[in-house]
Amino acid sequence: MFLKNKQATVVVGRQGEELAQEYLLRLGYRIVARNYRRPFGEIDIIAQDGETVVFVEVKSRHSTAFGSPLEAVDGRKQRQLSRVAQEYLHRHHLGDSTARFDVIAVRIHRDSRPATIEHIQNAFDFAL
Repeated sequence: MFLKNKQATVVVGRQGEELAQEYLLRLGYRIVARNYRRPFGEIDIIAQDGETVVFVEVKSRHSTAFGSPLEAVDGRKQRQLSRVAQEYLHRHHLGDSTARFDVIAVRIHRDSRPATIEHIQNAFDFAL
């Protein structure tokens, strides 16, 4: 049985978010916010891709022992992200803007190999 180390998980998460941000910047996205927190949830990265507001969930792992990073963005997580995104759009008067949810999975290897990044654009629709 594997036991998660909370501190190590936080470190891997931060590394993954940094790598995801660098990746998005290379693609020409403009980063608007990081770790946008509300009492009911958090969005890792909010970015602009042209005229589109992009809400990015980053999942980082060293291995798939606890499942694929993409599997962690289940229906419950999608509803939570949707709620935070709707609040963000309302608060910033962006209700008429085009918006989407992207998921970035970052695999941080324990050896010297560079991280692997998988980016799924428009990964899911707003969930109720």
